Amino acid sequence: SAKCVQLLYQFAKYVVIENMKKNSKGTGIPFAEAVKLRPKNMYMAKARYRVAYNKLLQIFEKERFVMQEYKEKVR
Repeated sequence: SAKCVQLLYQFAKYVVIENMKKNSKGTGIPFAEAVKLRPKNMYMAKARYRVAYNKLLQIFEKERFVMQEYKEKVR
């Protein structure tokens, strides 16, 4: 449902921001600046993005399948 997707989005956003905060500590770079920085290796950054995006799609597909199975069993 839309509420579930919104909840997952908010949680994913929270996790990414917390991870960025953690990774920018001790670097001497404030969090706001760290968000704007471009990675030195764009190939690796794009590869990580593709992996994360594909994983998120798999999660959504699995959720859709589970919900469909649940609805069929309820009938």
